[in-house]
Amino acid sequence: MSGDEQPVGIDELLERVRAGYERIKPQEAYEAAQGGEVLLVDIRYAALRERDGLIPGALVVERNELEWRLDPQGSHRAPEATSHDLRVVVICNEGYASSLAAESLRRLGLYRATDLVGGFQAWRTEGLPVTSGVGPPPAGHAVHAP
Repeated sequence: MSGDEQPVGIDELLERVRAGYERIKPQEAYEAAQGGEVLLVDIRYAALRERDGLIPGALVVERNELEWRLDPQGSHRAPEATSHDLRVVVICNEGYASSLAAESLRRLGLYRATDLVGGFQAWRTEGLPVTSGVGPPPAGHAVHAP
């Protein structure tokens, strides 16, 4: 930030970030995932996943590992990170942190990255599938820091 720029508050930053792409609603995300059109990526921390459950088929990636795991050119990428054309739907607890995470992925060239309006809580409220969060994530979904 240069000396003549004013700091931006988080509410304004979220508004600016969200203006740059179209967010997706839970039912639409569910249908797209069922059709293999999107990769759902759950960035909630472990305590929330254990408390509230998991979205079946979602890739679990801690927020601090997201860019390393989803960069198709990265040395620490997840097997699911196949190309910059991948349509990623980032899911946090209530749909705030996921907006900033989606913007970060877009800066890495994942131009179709978006996030879930209302996050996991909206998914669950709409009655979409959730499995128990007790125990470790499904095989292949646990991610470790680079």
